Amino acid sequence: MVKKIVEMYRIIMDLRYNPLRFIPDPILQGYLLMALFVMWCLFFGLIAIYHLGWLGYSIPLSIGVHLSLVVPAIITNAVFLAAEKEQAHDEGDI
Repeated sequence: MVKKIVEMYRIIMDLRYNPLRFIPDPILQGYLLMALFVMWCLFFGLIAIYHLGWLGYSIPLSIGVHLSLVVPAIITNAVFLAAEKEQAHDEGDI
């Protein structure tokens, strides 16, 4: 089980294993990982505020909280796919 947790961590957070490894510039890799990190921190902060009851419940607010989960997931996926596509393009696979 610990091995599986370490593997999941590496796939997401370790630049040697996640799809950002296909970006040749290590500075850009670090920047993108940090930008994704900040985006996810903001999302989890919003969820925490919502569940602590600091925000009153309303349908628009509920939609916003749910979108704050979907949008970061879509952005993270897009960044990872773009990194893989760039590598494939550089290698002439496309």
